Amino acid sequence: MGKKDKVTTKELASGFVAGFKNFIMRGNVIDMAVGVIIGGAFGKIITSLVNDVILPPIGVLLGGVEFRDLQWLISRKPILDDGGSPVFVNGIQQFTDVYIRYGNLIQIILEFLIIALCIYFVLYFFIKRKENEAKILALKEKQENELKEKEPVVKEIPEDIKLLTEIRDLLKRESNEKV
Repeated sequence: MGKKDKVTTKELASGFVAGFKNFIMRGNVIDMAVGVIIGGAFGKIITSLVNDVILPPIGVLLGGVEFRDLQWLISRKPILDDGGSPVFVNGIQQFTDVYIRYGNLIQIILEFLIIALCIYFVLYFFIKRKENEAKILALKEKQENELKEKEPVVKEIPEDIKLLTEIRDLLKRESNEKV
């Protein structure tokens, strides 16, 4: 291999940086980044809506249930000290409990459904707006075509045809005057 065949680390780095710059500056990458940032903020709004507005009244209706506290105990073992005796703190025996916390899952599912519903509404209205604009445009084009069809078509008579017509009319008049 000659010196011309070797690529230096500096050339590789500058090629990588240039490629990365081109990638980042593409419009759709920037749009995607903006969408992710706005989506994250929107997710926080929905989380607050679910946790602070929707679930508390539902919890009250269900008898004062706090959804985050809903759980199912699947295992309970006493905590033992080094000698194998149960550990007591302030006269209360200590246990290691394993729970399935399904209340949090309920909250997350509700958040997902609300986010999906909001996105559906936005897309639905955006798509309907585009469809309506297309219908209006098609209706305008149809009306314009109908107007064009109703207008009488006036053909422009070329000058040489006009001249020949005048000559013919003159010849007819002269022949009628002679007779």
